Amino acid sequence: MYEDRVRNSALLDRIVSPEEAALLIKDGMMVGMSGFTRAGEAKAVPMALAARAKTEPLKITLVTGASLGNDLDKTLAEAHVLSRRMPFQADPALRKAINAGEVMFVDQHLSETVEMLRTRQIGPVDVAVIEAVAITEQGGIVPTTSVGNSASFAILAEKVIVEINLSQSTQLEGLHDIYIPTHRPVRMPIPVVSPESRVGVPFIPIDPNKIAAIVITEKLDSSSTILPPDDGTRAIAGHLSDFLQNEVKRGRLSNSLQPLQAGIGTIANAVLHGLIDTPFHDLKMYSEVLQDSTFDLFDAGKLDFASGSSITLSAEKYKEVFPQLNKYKSRLMLRPQEISNHPEVVRRLGIIGINTALEFDIYGNVNSTHVGGTRMMNGIGGSGDFARNGYLSIFVTKATAKDGKISSVVPMVSHVDHNEHDVDILATEFGLADLRGLAPRERAPLIIQNCCDPIYRDQLMDYYKRAVARGGHTPHVMEEALSWHVRLAETGSMI
Repeated sequence: MYEDRVRNSALLDRIVSPEEAALLIKDGMMVGMSGFTRAGEAKAVPMALAARAKTEPLKITLVTGASLGNDLDKTLAEAHVLSRRMPFQADPALRKAINAGEVMFVDQHLSETVEMLRTRQIGPVDVAVIEAVAITEQGGIVPTTSVGNSASFAILAEKVIVEINLSQSTQLEGLHDIYIPTHRPVRMPIPVVSPESRVGVPFIPIDPNKIAAIVITEKLDSSSTILPPDDGTRAIAGHLSDFLQNEVKRGRLSNSLQPLQAGIGTIANAVLHGLIDTPFHDLKMYSEVLQDSTFDLFDAGKLDFASGSSITLSAEKYKEVFPQLNKYKSRLMLRPQEISNHPEVVRRLGIIGINTALEFDIYGNVNSTHVGGTRMMNGIGGSGDFARNGYLSIFVTKATAKDGKISSVVPMVSHVDHNEHDVDILATEFGLADLRGLAPRERAPLIIQNCCDPIYRDQLMDYYKRAVARGGHTPHVMEEALSWHVRLAETGSMI
């Protein structure tokens, strides 16, 4: 039972129901909850909060690592519990509330949230709710399938609620590396010099007196919604593989490449999966989310080590991996997201970052977050941490959406998350554009020819030629720059 999970016997009398624990959370509080891309989120207390909101006024600011699983964001949004949410989300119901102005969403780089909490620029965290495998004899919290911001939430919060999840494997213990940076302006360098550097402790170190309640749960993580590779994603993977092999031929990389990062999602996962059928070997990852492709690469003998902040798998892969987690454990590490995404470490290790765009324009600016320039999709996540600081900043997307009605390559992006200065490589199923060392007038024809769907290519080239006729370092026909988005809003198609 749970007695072997709560190893500090003085804490056993703090075991309560989810409803009792949730009473520690009051209207107007800031609550830090565990959870990063549908992995390791607290599962019972948020549901108790939603139920309580039906009978009394209850609004909170909710801060997590990234998105939550088990429809928790949906449940909390529909119960009108959320007044403010940060730094990332991926739920349609919450997205609707955000775009309606009902929930104030603060879209942040994932490396920044706890930095702002630590320096009291935001906050304070009143209560932290953390899912755990166990509590150590000294009161340390052993996280489950994600670390995210959980460590700093627990350290900074006045009170901590721990959810001991009996369905989470005890094999997870020892997998985590909890390191908290020292305070600025005399902060010491973060001593991570390779993906496998272990620099911290395998639990969240806090005073056990801060643990105000313990809840016992058995609910599983949600499985990821990643789709298997299709012709389009395989084509993107092929273009990137060819590019990387050419980098090896030119002496810029070895066949072990540099440490890899890939954002969450079907396309990025497929790109990593595509590395199986390549000459690359002895690969390493320094990423945020360890997805199905991570374990496919392990099993193919391609990957030596993977460091991340969470493990998020499809239902099928979950059943394969977790019963034999010890098979992979010596080659895995989970860190706080401020370390997995830290600009200092990303720059030092020379990360090859592969992230997904909603759209990009003919000069290399990338929109990762806003549909039509105004409607939030999910958030910037960690892509900016890696794009600005990595060795190679790669953005991928399919060239069209909605059966060709939307072009992902446009004259001007409707919202900028990653400006042209931070983008090195763009790829779609039609080809790849290497933008390194190119001026805007050199980038545009390359992007149009290599990345645009043929049904939009002539239309886009016509725009560019007319823009060039007007002149400028970055030529535009300003009154038409967003006309494709206007046409989409009015007619349902960019054609």
